[in-house]
Amino acid sequence: MTQMLSLNNVELYYDHVYALKGVSIHLEEGETVALIGANGAGKSSILRAITGLSSITQGEVHYMGARLDGTSAADIVKQGIAMVPEGRRVFPYMSVKDNLLMGAFTRTDKAEVKQSMEKVLERFPRLRERAGQQAGTLSGGEQQMMVIGRALMAKPRLLLLDEPSLGIAPKLVQDIARAIVAISRDENVSVLLVEQNSRMALSISDRAYAMSTGSIALTGNSADLMNDDRIKAAYLGGDI
Repeated sequence: MTQMLSLNNVELYYDHVYALKGVSIHLEEGETVALIGANGAGKSSILRAITGLSSITQGEVHYMGARLDGTSAADIVKQGIAMVPEGRRVFPYMSVKDNLLMGAFTRTDKAEVKQSMEKVLERFPRLRERAGQQAGTLSGGEQQMMVIGRALMAKPRLLLLDEPSLGIAPKLVQDIARAIVAISRDENVSVLLVEQNSRMALSISDRAYAMSTGSIALTGNSADLMNDDRIKAAYLGGDI
C-alpha cells in the first residue's frame, strides 16, 4: 500500500485552547480509517487541519508525498480531497440535481461530470426520484445521501466524512454505512470517517484511532478495537 495522507505531530488551537495536541495519524491508499471519540475530542479538528479550514500551529500534513498544510481549500479540492461536513450544509432552495452539480464546480469535463451524476443517482436511487425537488424538503437521511453524492461529484481520491450518522434514523444509518463501504470498494476512494457512532465506524473501517481531549488515546485494526475492553468501556457503552 502507498501512504496517501499523514499528519505528523499536529497541534491546533482555538482561541488559545488546544484542539489537537501533537496528533500523528496516517491513511494508506484504499483504506477506510475511522476517528472515534466523544464530542469535543478533536475529531473534526483533524478534518479542518487537513482541508485548510483551520491553520495548524505545529506539525505537518502530507498528501501523496507532498506538503499539504498551507494550501488553500480550493486547491485541496483540486488535488482530489472532498469533505462531507457535519450537519449536511445543503443549499435548501436549490434542487437536488443542482446541489449535486455544485460538487463538480472545479471540473470542466462536461461529459465526465454527466457520467459522475449518473453514478451518484445509481448509488442513491432516492435522489433520482427527487432530482427536481428542493433540497430543503428532503429528510435528514436523504440530505445526507445528497451531500455524500455532492462530494463524489468532485471525483475525489480521498473522502472525508464528518459525522454522517448524526441525526439520522437508524435504518438510514445502515444504508449510509453500506454506501460508504461500496464507495470505497467500487470507486477506489480512500475514506477518513469521523464518527461518534463508534460501533458503526469500527464495523466498516479497516483501522481506527480513538481520540480523547485532542490526543490519540488508542489505535489499531478496527476488528481488534471492537473487542478491546478499553474501547468497550469508553466508546461502546460497555459490553457488546
